[in-house]
Amino acid sequence: MTSISERLQAVKSRLRQAETEAGRAPESVTLIAVSKTQPADAIREAHAAGQYAFGENYLQESLEKMAALADLPLKWHFIGPIQSNKTRPIAENFAWVHGVDRLKIAQRLSDARPAGLPPLNICIEVNVSGEESKGGVEPNEVQALADAIAQLPGLKLRGLMAIPAPTNDIALQRQQFRMLRELLESLKQRGLALDTLSMGMSEDFPAAIAEGATIVRIGTAIFGPRIRIQPPGNPK
Repeated sequence: MTSISERLQAVKSRLRQAETEAGRAPESVTLIAVSKTQPADAIREAHAAGQYAFGENYLQESLEKMAALADLPLKWHFIGPIQSNKTRPIAENFAWVHGVDRLKIAQRLSDARPAGLPPLNICIEVNVSGEESKGGVEPNEVQALADAIAQLPGLKLRGLMAIPAPTNDIALQRQQFRMLRELLESLKQRGLALDTLSMGMSEDFPAAIAEGATIVRIGTAIFGPRIRIQPPGNPK
């Protein structure tokens, strides 16, 4: 059985290879290790192997892991849908949020961001696959939402993110990622200072890198199959 460290190094090797094949500069893509449902010890092992950025989307679980790992210099990314009543603890504890698709949530995050912290880095989630079950703003609504979020004082709009429909068709993978890249380029042409395309996961990140991803979010390939942890005092 391979260790988290070995799997992490294998992912980084594949990531560097994908950069080379796409003609990208070495280490131009940031790896987020998606640690949702993984115990704190697994994150500690990944950090010991050189990983610093971690992605979470279960708030209570992530806050308990943050407390257990407070001795480590980690950067925490919140990934996924946000309920209105969760905006304050997210704004207070995370460096990045991947997945804002409503102005109301952005406004609440901005209002709750502590004055002593730098602005919260934000990526707008876009529904590039057209699935009704998926979160994310429709492509034709991105411009208005981006313009509004860029004005909020507690936030720094960094770019766009997407979770496309899963497919083994490389051409379709690239088509969906290309849509997100073209949307980002159109926003930049309007004068928004954006630099981030958060796209690509364990099964499709080479295609995402080929289409310009600057952040990939990988969980299973690093940690193995997800095991839902049961935080103390948080019965389901």
